[in-house]
Order: sequence, then structure tokens, then C-alpha cells
Amino acid sequence: MDMTEMINSITDIDMNAVEAAKAHWLSIAKPLYSLGKLEDIVIKLAGIKGTKDVRIDKKALVIMCADNGVVEEGVTQSGQGVTAAVTKNFTCCGTSVCFMAKRAGCDIFPVDVGVAVDIEGVTEKEFKVAYGTKNFAKEPAMTREQVLKAIEIGILKVKFLKEAGYDIIATGEMGIGNTTTSSAVTSVLLSLPVEDMTGRGAGLTSAGLQKKIDTIKNAIALHKPDKNDPIDVLCKVGGLDIAGLAGVFLGGAIYHVPIVVDGFISGAAAIIASRLNPMVKKYILASHVSKEPAGHLVLKELELSPVITADMCLGEGTGAVALFPLIEMVLDVYNGMTVFDEWNGEEKYEVLK
Repeated sequence: MDMTEMINSITDIDMNAVEAAKAHWLSIAKPLYSLGKLEDIVIKLAGIKGTKDVRIDKKALVIMCADNGVVEEGVTQSGQGVTAAVTKNFTCCGTSVCFMAKRAGCDIFPVDVGVAVDIEGVTEKEFKVAYGTKNFAKEPAMTREQVLKAIEIGILKVKFLKEAGYDIIATGEMGIGNTTTSSAVTSVLLSLPVEDMTGRGAGLTSAGLQKKIDTIKNAIALHKPDKNDPIDVLCKVGGLDIAGLAGVFLGGAIYHVPIVVDGFISGAAAIIASRLNPMVKKYILASHVSKEPAGHLVLKELELSPVITADMCLGEGTGAVALFPLIEMVLDVYNGMTVFDEWNGEEKYEVLK
């Protein structure tokens, strides 16, 4: 089955499992619906996995790493070399998400899909699409073949992780300049002004922010990406990390593995995947809402509501990983708590709706 056939084969989640999970929540000896969105997450997990018996014993974080040629335009505060340095640090517990993932019991899988140099311990020839993208201020960022290859890599990564027994996957990214690419992609796909989709990234000044906005506007005018063709949008103003993550979201829907969206960049990738098949949204869990200006807009497009509102905008998958302990706590309630039939005949708690 080729990639197009796999994407078209995506089906709805298991509604019988959804109803069974809802019924189990109603049977638990606590006030009805009192764990709010956390109950909804368990119900969604049941639908994705096709069973009301939900567990997330093995957790993974996939971090797509790639450089973006548009940094030549001065749209970032950090130099391109930071991408390689941070990517290498994923292998030696030297980044923020490494410490958070360790606490959450989550294994990290950095993927060099397009870093400007090879990274010892990370780069694998079969997963390396290019040594960074082109500068989209001057030419299209990628070829269509490169975009499709990056998407395929993301899908394959989910397949490999499922076969290795992982129950849930968080998404992360590393690539200097990727808030610029994400702003460009989401502005086109959502038909919203560039200003509404663009923030300061890693700390741009007001002058730097205006330069970033102008660069994106000029690139969209130059290349005229087709908003009805998400692959074309990625080719012209996207990034390899976004394409790879889009593949992860697609892979989750193909292989029935729940995928946790992180922040703005991860959300841009999820939108790409959902435009290729709208059913993908059923397999995505929201973690937090990014501090980036477009954070709420991205989640609205994905029909998701954040569990965590903490003004985070670090990236790397930090927001997604932060959701795992909350899920595990609520699963302890779901799987371990007494049900009403075993609770001395007491009547159920009632809550106002």
C-alpha cells in the first residue's frame, strides 16, 4: 500500500469503545464528570485503541529536527548552528525536554530529517531528506519529493514505535526559524493575516518581528502557495520538521496510536495532516496552548481544547510531555477506583450540567 492509499484508508475511532469508556466513568464512585477534560482524554484513548481497557505503559516523544534556509533573512535571534547543538544534546539529557521526559517516564527519539550538518548518534542516512531547506524568501523551500519523503519518515516512525510496544506518542521539534515557517504555513492554510499568525519566537525585538512578518508576506506573494494543496504549501513556505511531524500525525491515525500535539509548530503540522485526511483529528490529543499568538487559532482549527494553560513556548515537545503525568494520574482513577455497584449500595453523586 503506497502512502496515498494509507492516508485514504484512515477510518473513524471505535465508537463502541468510546461508549464503553463513558459508561465506565459513570460507574466510578465519584462525582459525575468531575475530572473534566481528563475524563474526555481517556474516552478518546479508548476510541483510538478500540478498547475501554486503556493504559499508556510505554510513552515516546518524537522530535523532528531540521534547519530552515529562511534564517538567512535575519528572522531569528539565534544562529542556525543552535539546531545542531540542541539536537546533539537530546542524546545526552542536555535539554529542557530531556529532564521533563525523564520525570514523565518517556523515551526520546530525535530524528534528523534535515539538520544542516550530520549529528553523531542521531543522523540516519535513510531518514535524512536534505541538509536544511532553501531560503523561501528567494525560492521554494523544498521540492514536492522532499516533502513527501519527510511525511513518509514520520509515518514510518509511528509504525516502528507501535511495533516496539509504545502506547502513545508526543510530538516535538527542533529547528531555528521554524516559527517563521509555521506562521507562513498556517497563514496560508487558515486564510488569516500573517500578523495574526506571527510571534516573536525565541525573543525577537519589535523591529525583528516586523522583519519576520514582511519576509513571510513577501514569500507568500512570490510563491503563491495553493491553500487547497497542503503539500504545495509545505513545498513553498514550510519546513522539513513540519513535514515530518505531519507524517507522525498521519501515522497515528493509520496505526491507531494517539498522538499528542505540542505547541504552535506541532500544531501547524497537525493541520497539514488533517487537511490530507480530516479523520486525523480524531487521533490527536491537545496538551497545552502555546504562548505564541496563533496558539489558540491552531487548536480551534484542530477542534481541540488545551488541558494545560501555562504560557509555555519552549518547543522540543515540552508541553506534550507535560500531559503524560496527568493522563497517568487520571488512568489510575479510571482503572483502579471502586465502582458504585461495589460501594455499599450508595446512590451516585450528581452534578449540575
